[in-house]
Amino acid sequence: MAVKIRLTRMGSKKKPFYRINVADSRAPRDGRFIETVGTYNPLVAENQITIKEDRVLEWLSKGAQPSDTVRNILSKAGVMAKFHDQKFSK
Repeated sequence: MAVKIRLTRMGSKKKPFYRINVADSRAPRDGRFIETVGTYNPLVAENQITIKEDRVLEWLSKGAQPSDTVRNILSKAGVMAKFHDQKFSK
């Protein structure tokens, strides 16, 4: 089972709001997911992001692959740097 960390679109028409979910890669975009690990609101001026860093780091260490957009969001939040340090510090 290939696990991805990706965005799920929420909100109403013309007002998107995204949840950062861990899901099986075969599941539909807005379908079944394993766990919600954060949110992303692109409409706010500073792009409001909330992330459960410990859960994201755990999923990344288990082999979950983030989508390109989620990878950019995690990089801006500093999570990818922590994961890189954690992975290569051993």
